[in-house]
Amino acid sequence: MLILTRRAGETVMIGNDVSITVLGVKGNQVRIGINAPRDVAVHREEIFERIKNEKAAAESKSGANTDSSTEK
Repeated sequence: MLILTRRAGETVMIGNDVSITVLGVKGNQVRIGINAPRDVAVHREEIFERIKNEKAAAESKSGANTDSSTEK
């Protein structure tokens, strides 16, 4: 893990297309702005985990349907 120190208004670049800017700091919260191409998904971790779990559940369900249909 790369750990950086940035102040409000400073930016971190990821590759050529993604920038993360520190917008402000209040107490233990940091506001960031993310600029990324539309084809790059940007999610909070808890949302990302929910999406990943929903996809896995859907794949399991469709896999179960496929398996049962081949056994007939």
